[in-house]
Amino acid sequence: MKKHKNTFKSAARKITRLEVSILLAMVIAFSASLFQFGKGCENVRENVLRLHVIANSDSDSDQRLKLLVRDTVLLKGSSVFDGSVNVENARQIIVPNTELLEKAALDVVRQNGFDYGVTVTVGKEFFETRTYGGITFPAGTYEAVKVVIGAGKGHNWWCVMFPPMCLPAATDESVYAYLNKDGVAVVSSSPKYEIRFKAIEIIEKAKSRFK
Repeated sequence: MKKHKNTFKSAARKITRLEVSILLAMVIAFSASLFQFGKGCENVRENVLRLHVIANSDSDSDQRLKLLVRDTVLLKGSSVFDGSVNVENARQIIVPNTELLEKAALDVVRQNGFDYGVTVTVGKEFFETRTYGGITFPAGTYEAVKVVIGAGKGHNWWCVMFPPMCLPAATDESVYAYLNKDGVAVVSSSPKYEIRFKAIEIIEKAKSRFK
């Protein structure tokens, strides 16, 4: 009886060691995959310029106003939003035009009976994982143009200025030309089934808190 017990314990130890080995191999494989995925995410963030128009609040009237401001900003800034502005030259080109864009936005705000202020800024901002069309943009810090209406407490409308996805003729494939193969693999992945997007989001959130 004692011999059978020892045999059982020995088998249990072997199974446990096997399970640990498999688990360790899985962890190593996932870590390697996450590292490669992280490189792709960095490539996306380095080559994407975002535009965000943020409403004063989530009331119906403020959300409608946000869309009117969006239309005006895109129209008045057509020379800025034509795809010629990229991550490298964004500040150089957009900053001198912020007064023009702010005035155009303010005119729309006043014409619709509101007294909110409007600010247009260019800078680094943290964003969570978002999908635009069929493209997934991983969480992290991006160069972004922000148009803030009033208190800026409402939901925002956003698009990608560069590559120029704000333009009607833009396609998902137009983004691929500006990314390396790792970046293309990231943006063409589905966040619904991709646990690595969540892992990257947790890591990037932690990094943003210490900046």
